[in-house]
Amino acid sequence: MDNKLGQELNTLVAVAKKGDREALEALVRAVQRDVYNLAVRFLWHTQDAEDATQEILIRVITGLAGFEGNSSFRTWVYRVASNALLTQGKKRMEQAAMSFEEFGAALGDGLSDPALSVPDDVAEELLLEEVKIGCTHAMLLCLDRDHRFAYILGAILDLDHVEGAEILEITPAAFRKRLSRANERITSFMTAHCGLVEPDNPCRCKLRINCAVERGHVRPKELVFAHSLPQARRFPEVLSTIRQLEDSRRVAALYRSHPELESSTPFIPWLSKLLDEMPDSNLSILGPR
Repeated sequence: MDNKLGQELNTLVAVAKKGDREALEALVRAVQRDVYNLAVRFLWHTQDAEDATQEILIRVITGLAGFEGNSSFRTWVYRVASNALLTQGKKRMEQAAMSFEEFGAALGDGLSDPALSVPDDVAEELLLEEVKIGCTHAMLLCLDRDHRFAYILGAILDLDHVEGAEILEITPAAFRKRLSRANERITSFMTAHCGLVEPDNPCRCKLRINCAVERGHVRPKELVFAHSLPQARRFPEVLSTIRQLEDSRRVAALYRSHPELESSTPFIPWLSKLLDEMPDSNLSILGPR
């Protein structure tokens, strides 16, 4: 986050703390996408991510009075998000998560002829994008929660060890160790199994489309991760650049190439309704954390 944006957010925080509704909504608007994409990466399932995002945003709103500015506002929001996500009960995709060994075996199951049997008006590039992103997100679930969160912060969001440690409320040394372990596990697995990361491996994404559609993991008319056909068509060029990097950087770059997602639930109307229901609409919800 650049200094100008950080200063703008700090100004909004100061105004919102005085009970200004527009400033509060502007703060939520500024962080809602970051929070939602963090939740999607952590939970995979978009509905669970939307529910988690609403809970996190409520915690941000109700805890705003306790934000003293000792860290950046974004760092504080991510800390609130980490507390919410790491302490909640296991969600549906986490309950079905596999070990890396089980996931590796599953990748060879259900492969089929690349001839597609899906609606003609759905571009193959979008289906490939959906399988690719869904599969790589699912790989994150093979990590336990602590290592998964550290990997998302340090490798995918590219936060430094100091900020990552501050978010997770651990020492920088502990964060580096956690990130290193997660990175080693993800990189080792993808180098051994993923044709996107390692060209010597066969890429199975196209061979998995029919199976994914038949099993309901991919719904051609309701794609979850792939929404931009131009971006999907640019991916081969992006992949060529990614493959020029060393292994560990290659894997992280693949994750960072994923498009930012927009929630199907607009959070600002939800927030407005929440504020409308407050006594006298006086933003008394801004109490100490």
